[in-house]
Amino acid sequence: MSGAWRVWILALVAVGVWWLCGYASTPHKTVDASAPATAFSSARADDTLGRVLGPEKPHPVSSAENAAVRGRILKEFAALGVPARTYQAFTCNAWRGFGYVACATVIDIVAEVVPGQGKAIVMMAHYDSVPAGPGASDDESGVATVLETTRALKAANAKSLHPVIALITDGEEAGLLGANAFLQNAALKARVGAVVNVEARGTKGPSLLFQTSPGDGRLIDLYAAHVPTLATSSLYAEIYKYLPNDTDLTLFIRDGFPSFNFAFADNVRYYHSPFDLRRNLDPATLQMHGDNLLGVVSGLEQTDYAALKGGNDVYMSVLGVALPRIASSWALPLAIAVFIVLLVATLLAPAEAEGSTWLAALMPLALLFGAIALGFGFAIIVRLITGMPDPTYAYPAPMRIALAAGVWTITMLVSRMVTVRGAAASAWLWMSGLGIVVAATLPGLSPYFVFPSLIAAVLLLATARAPGGWTGTWGQIALFVSALGAMIVWIALIGSGETLMGLQLHPLFTIPAAFAMMTVVPLLVSREKHSISVFIFDAIALVGLIVACFMPAYSKESPRRIDLIYFQNDNGSHWIANTAWKAKSAEPLPEALQNAGGFKLDNDAYPGLGMGDGYTVSASAQGFTLPTATVVKTEKSSAVRFVTLTLHGSANTDGMTLYIPKAAKLRGIDLRGQHLVVPPDWSGATRLLCVSRDCRDETVKLTLAGDTSG
Repeated sequence: MSGAWRVWILALVAVGVWWLCGYASTPHKTVDASAPATAFSSARADDTLGRVLGPEKPHPVSSAENAAVRGRILKEFAALGVPARTYQAFTCNAWRGFGYVACATVIDIVAEVVPGQGKAIVMMAHYDSVPAGPGASDDESGVATVLETTRALKAANAKSLHPVIALITDGEEAGLLGANAFLQNAALKARVGAVVNVEARGTKGPSLLFQTSPGDGRLIDLYAAHVPTLATSSLYAEIYKYLPNDTDLTLFIRDGFPSFNFAFADNVRYYHSPFDLRRNLDPATLQMHGDNLLGVVSGLEQTDYAALKGGNDVYMSVLGVALPRIASSWALPLAIAVFIVLLVATLLAPAEAEGSTWLAALMPLALLFGAIALGFGFAIIVRLITGMPDPTYAYPAPMRIALAAGVWTITMLVSRMVTVRGAAASAWLWMSGLGIVVAATLPGLSPYFVFPSLIAAVLLLATARAPGGWTGTWGQIALFVSALGAMIVWIALIGSGETLMGLQLHPLFTIPAAFAMMTVVPLLVSREKHSISVFIFDAIALVGLIVACFMPAYSKESPRRIDLIYFQNDNGSHWIANTAWKAKSAEPLPEALQNAGGFKLDNDAYPGLGMGDGYTVSASAQGFTLPTATVVKTEKSSAVRFVTLTLHGSANTDGMTLYIPKAAKLRGIDLRGQHLVVPPDWSGATRLLCVSRDCRDETVKLTLAGDTSG
């Protein structure tokens, strides 16, 4: 086969794998309301969602609409014949240090789904929303999923080793407060055996198992055996540990309960926005969410909790149908063994007459750094021309095509550096060598290197001494199958990265693409220079880039996110305005809005709260009654000072915020029976947020070790 034909066939294979990975990661199945009663039906769940949401209004903790949603959920449980009650408590949570301490009175719902003795399987979702959106996906979809699963479990009437309860928490968006209140109650906490949480960070896409409790090997086995479509990876949990994100399940995992966390995250632009509406929720996503919850809970019903104990696994789902996995403790030994086998295969393969060993060794680095540079270069060009930090927000397709064509062009160019043997040895020794590094440092990432390398090690060793070595027919087949495995793994990761972060974080596109393409390079090696093909793909990349430069960054379906806040304060000496509108955005405001409103960038837009910069314009007073704080008592001991404050808000107050500066050296907070001790290593400012309506008149006792004059 000529080199030109090979270039285009392999390019089509890569595009085909890209399409296949996208198709496999997109839910397609829905089940109508006529399905058997024991099955989860997205149609029935969507009807339930409509009844629970009612008028689709925002319903943050303590709001009137929050109470209305809670009443509708209780009515749904009653219609199912499931006893449900509310649990009300005041709680404070400082789960991520003391930068923000959230407090509120919350009202959870606890329903007895399957009666029984012993510790229960807990199905969990939260029913509060953010103030900005009605929360159809986040997380009323979770509530509807729990309710439909409750109906299916009751219809199945299977003998269960454990009781099953539904926990519908309040105040998750305010700081995991409903879950915190539940766990602070010793009697309720004692009921917990295992937990399955259903969440959302978008409105469509696969329902991912993105987090489990430590020692997850048996949990992953149970998941694989009981859900119809697999969508998970140990990489998700590895990354999630380092992100500033949490769900209610964080607190249950912290307390040692076996746990599963499911969420969907595609169409993240509608997350926490007025577009989080029922009509934007994909029914196929809702179906997959329910299949996951019903499957895992049904599996737990027949599993002794002791059987869930074990070590960690590393794993990744492949095209929704397979879940290869090994014990985490085996990742490093396997990575080393694979590297050795590939090294032996390289030594056995016949050498070719031409080619530089050093150039071959550097080929993967040239491809990797070339792809990264390409991504940064394209992003800089588009940002300079559009003036937007995320110009691909609404229309990512042109940039996606430009990046894909650009990476393929670099792949063709680096194929000129090497021979077949040199390219194969370099690509797979780098892949397996990096597998050793990540297995030792970030084991959750290791399957992406080790599993494709394992396939390559077997095939390349088997064909190293075949007629023609790796340039012969059998060797080329081995190289193609090995590259196909790597493409399926790494190109799937491209789709996941773009779904979660968009193309603004372009290295999540270019780096996986480079790892996939380095294994294709041995198949592109030819005496021909591919000049015409290089020119054509360069042109495709350039056209994609030009189109990206002239596409609008936003659209009616994907609008820019801007928070407009009315800010009113007293006449404190350092405060810049008594009344103002504040515009908070991750990027410059639209010029039309700046001109129309007269907004100006201010580096201290929220004086007294330490919230950083924003766009500000003076506003006329609206006559709101401002909150006040009074020092009731000050006491001193040998090392600290105790300051008791009373906070007073108007009848319209929804919550109160108390800013405690770094100089005060906060050591503890006492608030309505909640006692919070600041860790010794904390030395920053603290914002105490009491976000339920009953916080309007509150007494707070602070333990301080520093100056309290601020």
